[in-house]
Amino acid sequence: MTGEDNSKRLFHSGFISIVGRPNVGKSTLLNAMVGEKVAIVTPKPQTTRNRIIGILNLPDVQMVFVDTPGIHKPRTKLGQYMDQSIQEAVKGIDALLVVLDVSKIVSQDRNIVQDMRTMKVPKILVLNKIDQVHPQELLKPIAEFADAGYDAIVPISARTGDGVDVLKQEVIARLPEGPAYFPAGMWTDQTERQFVAELIREQALYALQEEIPHGIGVEVLSMKDMSEEMVEIYANIFCEREAHKRIIIGKQGKMLGAIGKKAREGIEKLLGKRVNLQLWVKVRPDWRNTPEDLRTLGYSE
Repeated sequence: MTGEDNSKRLFHSGFISIVGRPNVGKSTLLNAMVGEKVAIVTPKPQTTRNRIIGILNLPDVQMVFVDTPGIHKPRTKLGQYMDQSIQEAVKGIDALLVVLDVSKIVSQDRNIVQDMRTMKVPKILVLNKIDQVHPQELLKPIAEFADAGYDAIVPISARTGDGVDVLKQEVIARLPEGPAYFPAGMWTDQTERQFVAELIREQALYALQEEIPHGIGVEVLSMKDMSEEMVEIYANIFCEREAHKRIIIGKQGKMLGAIGKKAREGIEKLLGKRVNLQLWVKVRPDWRNTPEDLRTLGYSE
């Protein structure tokens, strides 16, 4: 007898949805929880358009996080698709993270907190961006939501990582026993093409003026390995107006060149290869309300 406990340790797993209004840091939180860049992040609201899955594999746990577009009132068919993806993301889940920007809590946040309290799963209220407020300022939202019906309230900064490990432990403590849903080495279900399109769109969002980003879409036309060290990528950037096309291209092509340069750097890091990235700008009037264009860009009605 060795005195060791040879019983098999139980495996826990589950799907955890991340919801909140636009720009509260949901995608930054997803990346912080997984430890990989799963979702693009920009200061522009509604950067996330699709439901995005990020997977964290630990010895006895697999957490499948589902990032969602910001909860907003849809004004286009694209907006309706985004709203539908939120509704789908909270079905059949094992836990829910409701994220607030603690530096700016508004009435929409309170409505979301109230709406989500009816979910019949463990719920954690995440007070994000604590790096932007004085510690004393945390006392008010903690007190306000203390009786909101959530299993835990966790202050964090997804940007700096402060509190993220505490949040992970709170989630793990509430996950049921279950199997691994994805292979151990997998950290997202997105394809390389989807990643590439998002990395291009990310840099366009950073570079462009306020009125243009919501009308930007990216279509990857082809990805071809030219050698073991080089891949060639052709992609279209969709916009809705001829005037926007001129801005995206810029004088003597400088804006498009800058977008391509930054996107190429991210893609090379993703693929581990040198990239020859060729970008074109196409005008598709009202593509956000055109089913064919939405399908082309990976969105459905």
